Amino acid sequence: MSTSSTVLSEEQFLCSVCLDVFTDPVSIPCGHNFCKVCISEYWNTTALCQCPLCKDTFNTRPDLKTNTTLREVADHFKRMKVRDREESSSKPGDVAQVQQMIQERLLKVKEIKLSVELSQRDAEREIAGSVEVFTALVRSIERSQGEVIEVVEEKQKAAERQAEGLIEELEQEITELLRRGTELDPLHQNSPSPIKGWSEISVHRDLHVGTVRKALSQLEEMLHNEMEKLCNAELKMIRQWSVDVTLDPDTAHPKLIVSENRKQVSYGDKGQILPDLPKRFDMYLSVLGKEGFSSGRFYFEVQVRGKIEWQVGVARESIIRKGPKVKSPDTGLWALYMKGENKYEIKDTPHMHLFPGQKPQKVGVFVDYKEGQISFYDVENMSHIYSFTGCTFTEKLYPYLNPCDNSEGPNSAPLVISPVNHTD
Repeated sequence: MSTSSTVLSEEQFLCSVCLDVFTDPVSIPCGHNFCKVCISEYWNTTALCQCPLCKDTFNTRPDLKTNTTLREVADHFKRMKVRDREESSSKPGDVAQVQQMIQERLLKVKEIKLSVELSQRDAEREIAGSVEVFTALVRSIERSQGEVIEVVEEKQKAAERQAEGLIEELEQEITELLRRGTELDPLHQNSPSPIKGWSEISVHRDLHVGTVRKALSQLEEMLHNEMEKLCNAELKMIRQWSVDVTLDPDTAHPKLIVSENRKQVSYGDKGQILPDLPKRFDMYLSVLGKEGFSSGRFYFEVQVRGKIEWQVGVARESIIRKGPKVKSPDTGLWALYMKGENKYEIKDTPHMHLFPGQKPQKVGVFVDYKEGQISFYDVENMSHIYSFTGCTFTEKLYPYLNPCDNSEGPNSAPLVISPVNHTD
């Protein structure tokens, strides 16, 4: 049996549940085949009777009958595999190497299938979670709308009752005044009842803006709580792509002090005598990570506690390092900039100011290279700060830190690359 036919047959005779060659294969109504034991055990552990591959659902559990033709072919295939292994043991080393390569690729097939299955489960959980959240929000909106209508209608009814009372009183006074006007000798009348002055009396139109604002504030609070839950789950997920970042002293501005373990950087006021390397920043107080990334996803965290000015983000490898050219996405920098007590900026086009609810003490940076996304998180408060989206990356990206100087006040605390906690 040739090597090429072996690879082809392996694809055809694998059960998608146990990922091995069929044993006692059966066919189900949707047309897919499985080992009889595998599909039986699968259905015993699921609430729905459905196909593991195409997810077709059957109202009643199908009667499983052995596919005799497929069983004969699978048994024949197994025998041929055994013969191939026996023959390969007596063949030169290059054939054994080919067999090893085949096995490695078959294992990769299993790995990919498992990855797809896990991804599908994640997607199903994500969909179920989103449906639950949006259903709750819609219900809250409908409930709030009903409450606003009830309050407004009640206020309107109260105004109508007030108006009816005033009209009744006015009509009584009109009757009294008409009666007085018909008396022939008003001097012989008893003392008339006093007449009310009506110039300052009116029915005010209610403003219902406050009622709507209160309802919207409650919805805003609910939405904020849901956003916190979402961010918490998001951070837990993206932490799986955390990387061990160390700083590259050869890129650091001469006034920066990089710690011996290359995990911290601070402003040193006095410039050091260092080689003017092409990759060293000479105007901006910046330093890059040692390792760059040109695919996949990566995440790291930077402690910014005790600082009143800093920049944290990522930079492309070709970022201009000499001269005062403004750093922005156009020139290869995607960063969050903090200046003053609680002023945050995104140096993008257009320039953007941010107003986070709380001052971050630790910033998380997540990059999805393929999707063109860079996101910043307040780690301790479990909140999302900002995301660059729709970016196009064509070269390596490096972690970027700028501890800034003391121009805004005492700012000597270091920026610290923090170990990522996977248990929170």
